Amino acid sequence: MTARNVLGTELLPCSYDPLTGFYRDGCCNTDAQDPGTHVVCARMTREFLDFSLAQGNDLITPRPEYRFAGLKPGDRWCLCVLRWREALAEGAAPPVYLNSTHSQALQKVSLDQLQAHAAV
Repeated sequence: MTARNVLGTELLPCSYDPLTGFYRDGCCNTDAQDPGTHVVCARMTREFLDFSLAQGNDLITPRPEYRFAGLKPGDRWCLCVLRWREALAEGAAPPVYLNSTHSQALQKVSLDQLQAHAAV
């Protein structure tokens, strides 16, 4: 079955460079093996990267052992929905690509919240 995005249409890829997704397939796919629910496709901002670092999740430093080159502002990345929600509460939520955000995100955040932060 084809994965769906938050708009109810086919889930589109988030990023191949850097290669993102829990499965490093370029998409914000998820299943029971993804405990972090990496389903929100977002454009990284300095504000969000600093927020994430302050929360103990360093998305900036390369970690080749995890096939992770490190992120910079402007990169697209599949975020954990709960981290995005935390950033939202702190005013640091990065812009979201709705067509590439998995429908599972709607279990933790509303479509209105995502649309209010839609990337243009």
